[in-house]
Amino acid sequence: MTTPSDDMRTTPPLAPRRDAVTTAHGRTIVDPYAWLKADNWQEVLRDPSVLPADIRRHLEAENAYGATVIGRVADLHASIAAEMRARLKEDDSSVPAPDGPFSYYTRYRAGGQHPLVCRKPNAGGDESVLLDGEALAAGKPFYRLGQRRHTDDHALLAWSSDDAGSEFFTIRVRDAAALQDLPDLVEGATGEVVWAADGRSFLYVKLDPNHRPKHVYLHRLGEPVASDVLVYEEAADGWFVNIGESRSGRFAFIEISDHETTEVHVLDRADLAAPPRLVEPRQTELRYEVEHFGDRFVILTNADGAEDFKLVTAPLDAPGRRNWTDLVPHRPGVMILSMAPFRDFLVRTERQDAHPRIVVRAADTGEEHAIAFDEEAYSVRAQPGYAFDTPALRFVYSSMTTPAETYDYDMAARTRRLLKRQEVPSGHDPADYVTRRLFATAPDGEIVPVSVVYRADRPEGPSPCLLYGYGAYGISMPADFDTECLSLVDRGFVYAIAHVRGGTEKGWRWYMSGKREHKTNTFTDFIAVAQALCDAGLTAPGRIVAQGRSAGGMLMGAVANMAPDLFAAVIAEVPFVDVLTTMLDATLPLTPPEWPEWGNPIESAEAFDAILSYSPVDQVSAQRYPAILAVGGLTDPRVTYWEPAKWVARLRESAAAGSGPFVLRIDMDSGHGGASGRFDRLQEVAQSYAFAVGAAQGLLTA
Repeated sequence: MTTPSDDMRTTPPLAPRRDAVTTAHGRTIVDPYAWLKADNWQEVLRDPSVLPADIRRHLEAENAYGATVIGRVADLHASIAAEMRARLKEDDSSVPAPDGPFSYYTRYRAGGQHPLVCRKPNAGGDESVLLDGEALAAGKPFYRLGQRRHTDDHALLAWSSDDAGSEFFTIRVRDAAALQDLPDLVEGATGEVVWAADGRSFLYVKLDPNHRPKHVYLHRLGEPVASDVLVYEEAADGWFVNIGESRSGRFAFIEISDHETTEVHVLDRADLAAPPRLVEPRQTELRYEVEHFGDRFVILTNADGAEDFKLVTAPLDAPGRRNWTDLVPHRPGVMILSMAPFRDFLVRTERQDAHPRIVVRAADTGEEHAIAFDEEAYSVRAQPGYAFDTPALRFVYSSMTTPAETYDYDMAARTRRLLKRQEVPSGHDPADYVTRRLFATAPDGEIVPVSVVYRADRPEGPSPCLLYGYGAYGISMPADFDTECLSLVDRGFVYAIAHVRGGTEKGWRWYMSGKREHKTNTFTDFIAVAQALCDAGLTAPGRIVAQGRSAGGMLMGAVANMAPDLFAAVIAEVPFVDVLTTMLDATLPLTPPEWPEWGNPIESAEAFDAILSYSPVDQVSAQRYPAILAVGGLTDPRVTYWEPAKWVARLRESAAAGSGPFVLRIDMDSGHGGASGRFDRLQEVAQSYAFAVGAAQGLLTA
């Protein structure tokens, strides 16, 4: 590692141009910063030390300059980080989840960065620390525990970890009594595991050299990994392969999906070596998920025009579509999000007009009831846990002002029992804050929901505002409790979430009208929300800080190009901003699976033109831009580090005088999720918020 010079620290780095030319559909694209993509990027994912020297020098210069800019708000950064930590219960633990003779949970030691995975006998007895994340992470700049799964007899624990941030997980098997790992070691996996019923073998998903999950193998304990049995192979590049287990424990599922189509294969856990049984062959835009419910499968699907999904059942021995029978019919505008079978009940979560709810259905009578909540904007999520033969459903409720509350709900008696209320050690009074649900009108007349929180004693008139957005893959942004944003709200900010198209807050059509040729709706929705907040008197143009992550980072790049004067700053974390170049490169990990979301510019001139019209890197122009913070991770396999690096290089080259500053921070030790330690992660959040406050107060320029 080189030592940054004083000049590197104070002068914005200018990346040299090395023009690379791409031609497609008769159009020519010149990429002056293509060289920032390492030719050996696949090796860099596994070993960051092999990054080419010229690229490393440039990224280190960017980090040095970024440290100088953010250093102008160093005291603010430190104060915000300290506040966030003070709101965190350092020895916190999850509510134990019962499963047979044990209950499983995670907890932290005070001062510890990483979780401990534990269990206790339900009949009484001492705690066993199955995995000590703090000890396992010792001496590693990055360490993250992945999925864990115990055998049916609780004797063994399969667990996974990633020590580079590249999401190549290593699977190990631990003797839960002796607390020692067996010799079995599976590398380069997704981390998912499904045990055989007898606990002598397990399924896992192997990543290929391009980081694509394409193969499902069966590993038998004590045998070499080289002799593992191939159970399923996906031949096409554009598909994700995942594995799971029915809540009843009887079946294993292999799910193959892209962003609009699924296909499921079923295995009996009593014989995982048997050929998987196909439920229904993939058909473009047919989505379905399978669970086991009594003597049938229950399937969540959009078949037969059920845009917002319905529930059907099918016989166990003939589960194909021709035998699907409606159980919960499709209701337009009421989107079924998930389902969870129990022995005597079927639970589903739904969303209508951006409001979630939980519905319980009795298996014997079909009688249904919903669990009621009172607040205007809130978040609720079911946590079915391990137990299947139980009337208890666990769920977590919160709002933007109400800390998370964990309940066990008796589905038969229809009563709830509070198990845990999130503690805020430094103190929190919900009455000090106001949460609201507002609405903005998009240019085409669509009504966009907005979740807002601010202090009850906020002065009249416009306030600085942090406006968060995502808008992709059908992922919705919950209006839940976030202790971190209170550091902004307590400094007079309005904190708002724009529920833009591309998510599913208003049903599946809300997603479909924010993808591919309709992608720009996401951007114009966000701008409409910003303008609506101004019209409501909550903020004003030039006082808004926009923030988004990953695909939400694309949103940030787009709105910075489209409406820069609205914003005091833009914060884009692991931002997907080089959309056209990435979608033209079929060798990258996520490119083929992403074509259904954005379009395939290799095959389609229309998709090429549509993506080019909004791709943030390609649309940077000679206009005045606000301050921009772009954050990436060197080992990120999802949004590669060179995307924010190229974006910032383009901004420095093209933006008009008076723009910026433009700050690029590349974490040389982490990937898409950022820092792995919980306090290190708070430092990252505090950095973004200090940048936001600094931009709003004009503190970022020398």
